Amino acid sequence: MSFLDRIDECNAHDPGHFRPLMVAGTRVGWIEHGFAETLAGFTDVFQVTDRAVTLAPRLDDYAQRSRAVAGVVGELVRRGIVTGRRDEQYPVAAAYHAPALFDMERAAIPRFGVAAYGVHVNGFVRHGGKIHLWIARRARDKQTYPGMLDNMVAGGQPVGIGLMANVVKEAGEEAGVAPALAGRAVPVGCITYRFEAPDGLRPDVIFNFDLELPADFTPRNTDGEIAEFELMPVDRVMQVVADSTAFKFNCNLVNIDFFVRHGLIAPDDPDYVAIVAGLHR
Repeated sequence: MSFLDRIDECNAHDPGHFRPLMVAGTRVGWIEHGFAETLAGFTDVFQVTDRAVTLAPRLDDYAQRSRAVAGVVGELVRRGIVTGRRDEQYPVAAAYHAPALFDMERAAIPRFGVAAYGVHVNGFVRHGGKIHLWIARRARDKQTYPGMLDNMVAGGQPVGIGLMANVVKEAGEEAGVAPALAGRAVPVGCITYRFEAPDGLRPDVIFNFDLELPADFTPRNTDGEIAEFELMPVDRVMQVVADSTAFKFNCNLVNIDFFVRHGLIAPDDPDYVAIVAGLHR
């Protein structure tokens, strides 16, 4: 196995399984064909053809669309088609900085193939000139990917909060990082992927941040979503990523991006160009 295997796993999907979700002439998501037939039953909200699923044109502003879609999602939750409701709203738009057309319950986002955005923080320290990364293990009762390894801080990007403010919030909740320290996190880029999951397509974007921590800092979870933290030498993290699927799938990309940026995967590596390109598919 290799870093390229992890990248390929995050981008495994078949475009033929999906049709576009259109809102006001703009594609905002991808609907799996079987799920499209389910949406065809909501004729007051969706217009379904063999080629596309379109939000009803009569829903012509943010509030109307959000209310109508929320009603559909509520029924899908009742039927068990959408699970793991979070009561957290995500924006739905053509791109991150494009105006949101409506918002949607987080748990439904993959079903509708809408791009979700998140922030991940690589918390690291230097011991004897060598990098060590704080690695989280997700709680074993977590709704998604229980017990898997994770970045020190990771969270979705909901409606109504900026990226840096979200980093500070998530760092406090997940790792007990004080706001002044979390505010020193450095934005270092983003990774993208397109992953076909059992609950739909995930064409997602993660904004990456590096946070160099004091040697005496130990993360402490406060929201119950992390079971434990381990300070791992970066060589060990690289081995785990390359040789296993112990990390939650998208965290592998965040880790690989860290390895590239810190010169731990060198340009003379025969896979270097493919690795760098693979982080932005």
